[in-house]
Amino acid sequence: MSGTQGEPPCGVLIRPAVSDDAERVRRFLTGLSLHTQTLRFFAGVSRPAASLVCALIEVNETRDALVAVLEGEIVGHAMSYRGGQTDVEIAVVVADQWQGFGLGPALIDTLLARATVRGASTVGMDVLGDNRKVLGMIRRIWPGAQMKVSAGSVEVTAMIREAQIFAEQGSGGSPLTV
Repeated sequence: MSGTQGEPPCGVLIRPAVSDDAERVRRFLTGLSLHTQTLRFFAGVSRPAASLVCALIEVNETRDALVAVLEGEIVGHAMSYRGGQTDVEIAVVVADQWQGFGLGPALIDTLLARATVRGASTVGMDVLGDNRKVLGMIRRIWPGAQMKVSAGSVEVTAMIREAQIFAEQGSGGSPLTV
């Protein structure tokens, strides 16, 4: 079930989201634990609104969305938005049973690779202050990241290239492994 660094776990396909994914994304969101929903959305989304689902699969000149699919079902989601305080703002969530197997880092790697092709050099994200696992990962990958605590969340700003350099100097794999 585990993948190598930067690669999705065996059998999982990472691809851009499409409009046909709406129902799968809705099922994915309702299948997340309340804890995981809160870490990603800062609130529970037990009954996700159609507008939220549409926003999560929208891909255009300012938004990118990826899904991780296993046997026809979504097990992970990542999205980016251009136009915030940094070149690209990102958010990622992985199904509870798939956390800890490298799927989140694989989604991030793919998302940031796509963003750099479009000219992004800085990345930002809002992380709930209680999300110690993700904050630890960020400190490892982006030791120079700026972190600002604001209303219970941590606003992170980092250079995308810093993660790429880390990968080149490390084991040759992605540093985005939790």
